[in-house]
Amino acid sequence: MKDGIYRNTCPRNCYGTCSMLSYVENDRLIKVTGDPLNGYTGGHLCAKGYAYTQFVYNPQRLKYPMLQSPRGSGNWKRISWEEAYTRIASKMIELNQKYGSNLASGYNKFSGNLGLLHYATEGMFNSIGPHTKPVGNPCALTGKQAIYQSLGQNFSCVPEDMAEASLIVIWGANPAVTNVHQMKFIYEARKNKGAKLVVIDPIFTQTAKKADLYIQINPSSDAMLAYGIAKRILEKNEMAVEFLSNQTEGWNEYERFLLTGITVEMICERTGVSPEAIEELSNLYGKIKPAVTWPGLGIQRNSSGGDSIAAITNLAAITGNLNIPNAGIYYMHFEVENFPLNLLNHQGPAHLSIPTSRKVDISDFAKSALTLTNPPLKLLWIASRNVIAQDQNLKAWEKLFEQLELIVTVDLYMTKTAEQSDLVLPAATHFEEEDLNVGYWHYWLSLNQQAIPAYYEAKSDLQIARDLTRKLNKLSPGFSNFPADKEPVEWVKAELTPEIRSLYSFNEYEDLLKRPYKKKEEPIFTKRNQKFQFILPSSKMNKEFKLLIKENLKLKNGEFLKESNTKRSDQYRLLSPQSLLKIHSQYESLSWLNDHQKDSSIIEISSEAADLNEIKNNEKIELFNDHGRIVGTAFVNNQLPRNVVLANQAGYNPINKLIIDNRNERDSVTSTYFYDSFVQIRKRRESHV
Repeated sequence: MKDGIYRNTCPRNCYGTCSMLSYVENDRLIKVTGDPLNGYTGGHLCAKGYAYTQFVYNPQRLKYPMLQSPRGSGNWKRISWEEAYTRIASKMIELNQKYGSNLASGYNKFSGNLGLLHYATEGMFNSIGPHTKPVGNPCALTGKQAIYQSLGQNFSCVPEDMAEASLIVIWGANPAVTNVHQMKFIYEARKNKGAKLVVIDPIFTQTAKKADLYIQINPSSDAMLAYGIAKRILEKNEMAVEFLSNQTEGWNEYERFLLTGITVEMICERTGVSPEAIEELSNLYGKIKPAVTWPGLGIQRNSSGGDSIAAITNLAAITGNLNIPNAGIYYMHFEVENFPLNLLNHQGPAHLSIPTSRKVDISDFAKSALTLTNPPLKLLWIASRNVIAQDQNLKAWEKLFEQLELIVTVDLYMTKTAEQSDLVLPAATHFEEEDLNVGYWHYWLSLNQQAIPAYYEAKSDLQIARDLTRKLNKLSPGFSNFPADKEPVEWVKAELTPEIRSLYSFNEYEDLLKRPYKKKEEPIFTKRNQKFQFILPSSKMNKEFKLLIKENLKLKNGEFLKESNTKRSDQYRLLSPQSLLKIHSQYESLSWLNDHQKDSSIIEISSEAADLNEIKNNEKIELFNDHGRIVGTAFVNNQLPRNVVLANQAGYNPINKLIIDNRNERDSVTSTYFYDSFVQIRKRRESHV
């Protein structure tokens, strides 16, 4: 590599997708800065971005392929890439011969690196014909489906336009921690437009501290609050009548539901929000234009999530904030779907009797995979994920691991998941590979150049796919049709179709070497050839209404129906929001960002819970339920709702063993219901010391 400045893009699962400038001397990354030519990030990075030099050269990074025998023993030895490929290819071929197909081989991959060339994992498995693959999106699918039902497409407003809003309602998001670049546009709106900032959240977050109005709401009751606000707007006749009459469908039915199906008293009981607060919210929504609404990902991570996103989107329509400039809905977009995604969509050889690959819901992968027979899943490839620190139902993962004959994990660090694998392959950072990146929040496209040589023997997902393909075909000619000779830059150029180049207003690949490009402005809703569809409450939500009326439930503290009636007073809802300096377990090994002299397992509890359980600040406590327990250090948060416990998801002490999904049958693919789990609290028992 040459000394100089390279263009890179942070590929983490984050709103920013930050364009970066990487400074290289003597084949070593010495500094990372933001790229000022990206109009969204504006030359700035978050703390994690500035810490990338330590991330790349951290002594804890994996350097070589490692083999563990027996699994879980910690007895690791370094092996060559040749031996690693031989072991993997031999097992895949063995399973194919035993079962007559590749259905016994599968992968679990998601969002550790969102670069388009990281679809090489999917392409590699596609190249062997029908296999076992994950489907869905554990982070955002429930909300995506609700938005699609309402708008007819996956849509999110241009984030820079938020600077021109007069009212900003952030509903269950905390951008001061999870989307720091967006705060700039919020501040601009407040300074230049006099915009009011409203934050609705069960937690008094860092963003809530900056709000003009903060509404503390009971967890999972967001739909109810949106219904209540809409009802008051309707009663005061402050709707956008022309828009509702001409550009929507289902309004009459929704209007009837608002007028006859609910009362403000019901809403207050369920949400914990006062009538005065509901009145204030309805006044703001009814009178201030343009207003933007931002439903966060967290509010759809429970069984009422689809209703919540739909109800909040309906509210934006009722107030006429879908057909005027600088208003609208912010959720996330799936712009990546405009690209050909040649690696993801690579077609493998047909099978004589099996038409397609076997699909497993990624939101409950292990539990679903355990039901597979004829053949059972026997080989699992894990990439861009740390399932033990990210997934639910970990007991199901333990059972799945027991039945697997080979577990291969590709990662940069020895994660909790890697520790339970047979083979661990060292992954490259984005500074060590070429790629192409598009965000899911902003609309900028950027190139990722290889800036430095690989760290020791680390390899990109694409290079691993190319090498393993050669080994497979050497041992069993024609086993894979993956184009192993195709170079990374060829894959990148193949994504830059004439349609994509026109959409992002550049002419050729070389233009991306000079700067990132923004997609042409998305037209406002009125210019699209479709109508807004009002979504009525689901059958589950209707049951809640009926029970509220029938039993005159006096709901308290966010627990509802079976939760409030069957959960004892010592049961607490477990919430696990993202933290500022980590993304799940990513970055937690960096001393620049984390003080490892301190206990990183902080458990926040309310003052009421502390008094009830006789717990003091900094005391060791346990969270537990029927599925497991964790130990952490108590932090008494006087602003936390009584029935809520906060604990970050992380790699060293995963709280995920406490997160479970009690649905016996999954009638559809949804997001993971992280926030439907309950725990108890107690002081740490001496027997556990």
